[in-house]
Amino acid sequence: MEITLTDIEREAYKDSPVHRLDGRVKILATIFIIIFAVSLPRMSEANFMKLAIIEFYLICLIVVAKLNPVYTLMRFLSTLPFGFAIIVVQPFVRQPFIDSFTVYPLELPFGITITYEGIFFGMMLFAKYIVCITAIVLMSSTTKMSDMVISARRLGMPAEFTLILSMMVRYLFVFWIILKRIRVAQKTRLFNIWNRKVPRKWILEQIAYTISSLFIRSYEQGERTYISMLCRGYSSENNIYMHKSKIKAADLFYSVVTTGILLLAIVT
Repeated sequence: MEITLTDIEREAYKDSPVHRLDGRVKILATIFIIIFAVSLPRMSEANFMKLAIIEFYLICLIVVAKLNPVYTLMRFLSTLPFGFAIIVVQPFVRQPFIDSFTVYPLELPFGITITYEGIFFGMMLFAKYIVCITAIVLMSSTTKMSDMVISARRLGMPAEFTLILSMMVRYLFVFWIILKRIRVAQKTRLFNIWNRKVPRKWILEQIAYTISSLFIRSYEQGERTYISMLCRGYSSENNIYMHKSKIKAADLFYSVVTTGILLLAIVT
C-alpha cells in the first residue's frame, strides 16, 4: 500500500474536536508529554504504568479525531527504525548509572553478554519512545502544516525560522511530485531497486543519479522562486501573515484534561 504526502496531509483536514483545537495548545501539550516521558526515572517499574496511562489517553484522542488507523500505524512504523536501533543494543551495554548487573544465562560468541538490567532499560526506552512518537503523530495528523508553522510563530519561534518552515511547507509537495515523476520514468524503463539479477553497484549508481537530479531540480526551482519573490517586493524584513486566533473553551478543556492525565500519571 503506497501512502503519499497528500494522503497524510488529508488527515489534517478532517473535522473533529481534536482537529478544531488551537495549534498552540496542541504543540504545548505535545512538548509537555514528551518532557514528562523523558524525565521519568531510568530504572523504575512504576514508569510502565505512568506511560500506559498517557498512551491510553493518546489513543483515545486518536479515536476521537477519527484518524485512519492504517495511516497512523504507517507513520508510527516509519519512525520506529530511528529509535529502535538504539533500543536493541541496550541489553548488551552496561550503562554507568547501574551499580550491579545480573548476567542472563545465554552464551554468545565473542564474549558478548546480556544483562537483565540492560533488557529492562531497553524496555523502558521503548515505552518512552512509543509515548513520544504517538504524541507527535497525533499532533501532526490533526494540525495542518501551515497552521503548525503559524502556531509556532505565535509561541515565539524566530521569524527567520518561521519563514523557512513556511517556504518548506509550500514547496514540499512540489518536490514530492518531482520525485514521483522521476520514479515513474524509472519504472517505465523497468528499473526495480529490489531486482537481484542486477548488480548492486549499478543500482546504487542509479539511486545516486536520482538524488543528484532531485537536488539540481530543487536548486533550480528555489532560484526561480526567489527571483519571482524579489520581483514582488520580498525582502528580509517581510514576515508571514498570521490570522487572529483566540483560545476557546474547548482549548482550555483540552489543556485541563491533559494536565490532569499527567498529574494522574505522576501520583500513580
